[in-house]
Amino acid sequence: MKSRPSDRPTGERSEHWRRLSELREALFSLHKTLIDSERVSYEQTMGTIGSPNHFLQLLTSDPWFAWLQPLSHLVVAVDVALDEKEPLTADGVAALRKQTSQLLVAEETGEGFPKHYFDALQRDPDVVLAHARVMKTLNNKK
Repeated sequence: MKSRPSDRPTGERSEHWRRLSELREALFSLHKTLIDSERVSYEQTMGTIGSPNHFLQLLTSDPWFAWLQPLSHLVVAVDVALDEKEPLTADGVAALRKQTSQLLVAEETGEGFPKHYFDALQRDPDVVLAHARVMKTLNNKK
């Protein structure tokens, strides 16, 4: 979701918008990379997905892909914040950045998002690169 230049806030609000927009782009890229990686893994295990509609159905309802929902929801939350009529605040941006850093924790054991995220990082270098981009964005103080 790209904003038109005339829709962008100015001054301090512009800085908040810019920082959150950069995070959104990195998160969106990670999300897409994870979906692509999971699709490959799914097809290796379960067989070829017949159509884009079938894949969309799997993404939204198959337990194989359910672990991606927290990241999907985070991307939507960032999009909503960027599209709000009210100006972004430093606290609002900080809260979304914190939510991102808390979500993107990989764990070798356990279940749910942390375990699946660990597995994806281990099997796919593209996921590692997309993760690094998000972390770089989170660590960027400018």
